[in-house]
Formats: sequence, C-alpha cells, structure tokens
Amino acid sequence: MLIRTAVFSLWLMHFLPFRVLVAIGNIMGRLFYYLAKERRRVGAVNLNLCFPDTSEDWREHVLREHFKMFARGFFERSILFWSSPRRIRGLIRIEGIEHFNSIKGRAAIFLTPHFVGLDIAGSWISQQVDAVSVYSNQKNRYLNDLLYNKRIRFRDQKIFSRLQGLRPIIRELRSGKPFFYLPDQDQGIKDGAFIPFFGVQAATITALPRLAAMTKAAVVPCVTRLLPDGEGYVVSFYPAWENYPTGDDIADTRRMNDFIEQRVLEMPEQYFWLHKRFKTRPDGGTSPY
Repeated sequence: MLIRTAVFSLWLMHFLPFRVLVAIGNIMGRLFYYLAKERRRVGAVNLNLCFPDTSEDWREHVLREHFKMFARGFFERSILFWSSPRRIRGLIRIEGIEHFNSIKGRAAIFLTPHFVGLDIAGSWISQQVDAVSVYSNQKNRYLNDLLYNKRIRFRDQKIFSRLQGLRPIIRELRSGKPFFYLPDQDQGIKDGAFIPFFGVQAATITALPRLAAMTKAAVVPCVTRLLPDGEGYVVSFYPAWENYPTGDDIADTRRMNDFIEQRVLEMPEQYFWLHKRFKTRPDGGTSPY
C-alpha cells in the first residue's frame, strides 16, 4: 500500500510545472542528505577514495549537491513516466546529434555511465529508435511491472533482466537494435576484472569490448547533464570510438573508465556516488564501507 501511495504521489507531480519539480527536488535533496545517513557515508567514502587530494569542504559540497541532483532525478522521473513525448523532448537539448545519426541502421552500443540523468537519455533515444536495454528485478511485483512498462512505452523497446545474461542482448544487437548499456557499477568480479577508477582498483565488467567484438557494434558514449534553475537537460553524444575494441579486454575496459573519469571531472555532483563502487576488493580485502 505504501508503494502504491508513493507512486500515486509521483504521478500527481507530473502535472506540475517543471521549475516547481526542480525546486521540490532541491528541497528534498537537502532533507535526504540529513536523513539518509548510510548513503551519505557511502558517498563520503567514494569521494574520499576518488579525490584524496581535495579539501574536505570541497568533497562535502559535492556530496550535498549530489543529493539535490539525485532527488531531482527521482522526482523528475514523473515526467518521463507519464508526460507526453512532446513535453519530454521540449526539455532536452541534444549535442552531437551527428554522432547519434551516424549509427542509425547499424549495431551500436550507447555507453551510458551512471550519472543521475541517464534515464533522460534513455527516454529520448527510445522515442527515436527501437532499442534494447537491461533492468534489475525489483522485489515488489507492482513496482517491478511499473518500471518495466514505463521503460518500454515508446516504440518497440526490448529490455531484459540482468539474470538473463548477454545472449538476448547479442541477438538484438545483431538484428540492428542499439543497446543502452550501463556498465560502471560493482557487480562482483565474475565476468570482470579490477580496473582503476580514479586510481582505485574497482571491480569492472569487461563486457563492453566483448560485446562490440561479437556484434561489430560501434561504441557511442552518451551522457546527460541536468541544468540548473529548471532549464532542462543536455544529452551529449560523443564520436564512436575508433580502433575499438583492440582485442585487449583490460585495456579496452580501462579506456571506458578513463572516459567516465573525464566526464565526472566536468560535473562531479551528478555522478552516482551513493553506490558502493569499491565494495569488491582484490584478494578478498576488506570493503571500505
């Protein structure tokens, strides 16, 4: 009952002007910073590990701003879930559209790191082309079905559970559907390796170069920036990576992490710091959390 009430409240919010939603997100983000003690600690650990040479004041400022951005991303999903395609597109400015157009009709992987606005890019892409992605099953059946249905509401989208593995993804890529891929979280060392992320060894899935090699897919990075003061979003597409993959999965995955690091430096408050990115440690070492 609690989840259904929360979803109903979120549905009501999509009727609000966008600037009001932004203001609500900022206010709730300040509140979450104080209430979500455990997540605040995780974020602080991540920032300490990734930016050890910065001041404590700077890291705290980034974390406070991140909570606001995280809350914005949550409440603004009401627009993605229930507003019209026209309203959604009206909030988005596209940079690098030529890189998106260059892969139409061929296998492509949109490399989409975990920035708070990643679902914005997903919504825009799903209005333009039939695409494929993955999702994590939710324990609550009602919530799981809601999230599933909202992510396929435009065109002929296909999403598969992570439990289904890569086989259906490979099949859809080979059929010409681009893959919306989010590979930068700690899912253990199976199918991965320890790759530096801001100088810290991080368990990282090495599937990106393997998928690109098996399907001959172009890798096109895609990153979303939330703009201040209700100005909307910028979705940036980057040039397809040349000479990728090289056949060296470790070096190719390191290239992915290097790219993500560069984008994090551009907007550190918008990267998803509340995930336990460094939970899995080499040689079974102690988690920093």
